Amino acid sequence: MESVIFGGDNPQPRFGHTICLIAPNKIALFGGAVGDTGRYVITGDVYIGDMTQKKWKRIEASGSVPTNRAAHQALAIELNQMIIFGGAVGGGGLADDNLYVFELRDDTGTWVTVPVIGTTPGRRYGHTMVLIKPHLIVFGGNTGQEPVNDVWSFNLEKSPYSWQKLECTSEQPNVRVYHSAALCTTGSANGMMVAFGGRTNDQGALNDTWGLRKHRDGRWDWVRAPYRSQSEQPLQRYQHSTLFLGTLMLVIGGRSNNVGETLPFEIYDTETSDWYKFQAIQRFRHSSWLIDQFLYLHGGFDSDQPNIPTEGILRLNLQTRFAQTPQLLRQMNTLRTDQSFTQSFNPRPPTNQTQTQDQFRRTNQQQQNSSKNQNNNQQVRVSSATNKNIRLANQAIVAMTYGPEEDITNQVKKVPIDKLQDEHKKLGAGFQDPNSQNKSQFLDQLCQPFIQNLLIPKDYQSIPPNSNLLTGIKKDMIIKLCDEVQRVLDKEPIVLRLRRPIKIYGNLNGQFLDLMRFFDHFKAPYDNLYNGDIDSQDYLFLGDYIDRGTRSLEIVLLLFTLKLKYADQIHLLRGHHEDSKVNKIYGFADECFLKFAEDIMDPNSIYQRINRVFQYLPLAAVIEDKILCVHGGIGQTMRTVDEIELIQRPLEIVHDPKTYQQKIALELLWSDPCLSEEELENLPNPERDIFQNKQTIRFGTNRVSKFLQENNLNIIIRSHEPTQEGFERQNNNVITVFSCPDYGANSQNNKGSMLTISKRGEIIPKVILPANSTSEPRWIDLEEATQRKKGYAKYVVIDNDELLLRKRQFTPPRSKKSSSQKQFA
Repeated sequence: MESVIFGGDNPQPRFGHTICLIAPNKIALFGGAVGDTGRYVITGDVYIGDMTQKKWKRIEASGSVPTNRAAHQALAIELNQMIIFGGAVGGGGLADDNLYVFELRDDTGTWVTVPVIGTTPGRRYGHTMVLIKPHLIVFGGNTGQEPVNDVWSFNLEKSPYSWQKLECTSEQPNVRVYHSAALCTTGSANGMMVAFGGRTNDQGALNDTWGLRKHRDGRWDWVRAPYRSQSEQPLQRYQHSTLFLGTLMLVIGGRSNNVGETLPFEIYDTETSDWYKFQAIQRFRHSSWLIDQFLYLHGGFDSDQPNIPTEGILRLNLQTRFAQTPQLLRQMNTLRTDQSFTQSFNPRPPTNQTQTQDQFRRTNQQQQNSSKNQNNNQQVRVSSATNKNIRLANQAIVAMTYGPEEDITNQVKKVPIDKLQDEHKKLGAGFQDPNSQNKSQFLDQLCQPFIQNLLIPKDYQSIPPNSNLLTGIKKDMIIKLCDEVQRVLDKEPIVLRLRRPIKIYGNLNGQFLDLMRFFDHFKAPYDNLYNGDIDSQDYLFLGDYIDRGTRSLEIVLLLFTLKLKYADQIHLLRGHHEDSKVNKIYGFADECFLKFAEDIMDPNSIYQRINRVFQYLPLAAVIEDKILCVHGGIGQTMRTVDEIELIQRPLEIVHDPKTYQQKIALELLWSDPCLSEEELENLPNPERDIFQNKQTIRFGTNRVSKFLQENNLNIIIRSHEPTQEGFERQNNNVITVFSCPDYGANSQNNKGSMLTISKRGEIIPKVILPANSTSEPRWIDLEEATQRKKGYAKYVVIDNDELLLRKRQFTPPRSKKSSSQKQFA
């Protein structure tokens, strides 16, 4: 092979990227991982290569720019247009499952998100994508939990756009990842997607070939490709590439399970079922394309230097390579006179029947205009049940090490994309000011000590009683963490729009060790696939992170860090204890004083700064437009979910509300459902009216039914009250989840629970029992707090009314009705 020297804006050496022909002699490169030895950064670069002038140009794209990614798929759909899907963002992290279309116009680029309704293939990497016009076909890959063999079709010409999972009744390929697939456009396999090789769920490499075809009656099925000679089997491989040259499938590069094995360049003739072997092309995780009789390769790893991505372009003249193989040479000569062959690699200009980026953009605009018109025509709006554009992942990855037998998904860390630039230039430890250092370096250094000290689900049992888990964490670090997480929260809507799969946690109330128990038993928001599930599951916390318990600071600092690190997967709602008027009474102020010896009345104190962050927390979340999640309940005032969006932040909770929005906010945090399904109407709730304002109520069954119907919702999920089993279902439309077992100083012995909502919509409780014994106090003794440390009264000023409120009992489980009008908090 010979090197082809390009000028212009040469891309950095990279792997896991894509290159596709978007016009005759014009290629588009997207994404991949770059960097120096032992340290890699996932990118979202777009470069256009002119094969005639041999010149690269880096494109600054606008519009709905996709997140950085590698191990994704891209292909040309029209002249100067490509579409991308899927990919990895590191640490087992996966890119979002949106389709993005890129269009090149006059050396500038624009991205558009394809408007999709319904179920998608979900996040995945190491899959394949082929265009069998008008159908995009996605096959296999890894979902973040396991390799799969499902097949999905997307019709580019049929609006409204939706994915369809293909149910093939024939024999099917095994699950696989890092395989290859390409479209055959001539001969008996014309119109067939042909897939080869890959790695299965036991890490074994494969060497089988399968064809996917569509019948005239609309059915799709798989057929296993026959091999004519049992003695001339292709070698097993993955992380290779395949291209079609007429009826010939070219298998290029890749790796096998044998360390250091050299894999030949292999050709499969779909007409004769023969395999041919040639001198090896030592590349894997590269990109390849064909122009006339020339095979081009870019990037990836060389088997001789498996830790350093290669740079530049290699070219192989296939006519020369096939010179000693008459059967293949005849194929070459036949194809060179066949114009349809050249056209198959050069996208045609758009036709009237083909959907272009402009049409995707118009469809998006029509949906937006339709939504606006509906808003203008009705006084009370109801949230759309068809809006599925809920979240876009906004992450990149940095690889720490990489060897020939290592997988990038387990050797990297995630970095938010807007904090990524120059990540590979990190110089090491040291807490740096963001004004003078790269932002990504600053945030990584900021999060690291919190993660190291507090995300310990495998080590929590070995912690000595009353250990200081905040060792090495200084006040200025906490203040800076609050500054950064507030910026993230300020950009979020007050009503989050989320999708499945997702985990939902209820009250935590300062029980840090119980949270670690949940993370230990049911997986944690780790990067690593084996210990965590952050990239296959979102996390939603319903508030009341603090108060009553002895480790409120540990919980809130961990959750703030996770929110900063995984902004698109960690979601934090506000509870009624995330209010300075409440948490000054019930323990959070005491804890801040005891652990940092600070004056909580100082506006620059940790206590005051964290409470200012609380004022930016969202108040509600809607999952798949059907499940409303709040901390307390729907109260009696709110008519539609959209009314919450009129509430402005920063939000101070007013306990004697004067405005409509103030009353809605208070009820979202303080209201409860009635204790019995037979209680149809709203009732006063004096037990929770701790400030004696007569503003708290229990909403009845009729209120729930009417609200759900008018808002096109199915279920309300909330917390705010303990339940004996950790969760409680009422009328099949209200679920209470409480994640704090054995709540209260008098040992109520309730279980703790969190909920998982699967991709299919199944709601599954995950329960932990009260701990057998604890060697450290679980609850702050609020009545004796003022005697604990000299100077307490000076720095935590508690008035007489607040002293009385500190004597209130813990809220009992919902199944235990109080016989007296005691008040709870």
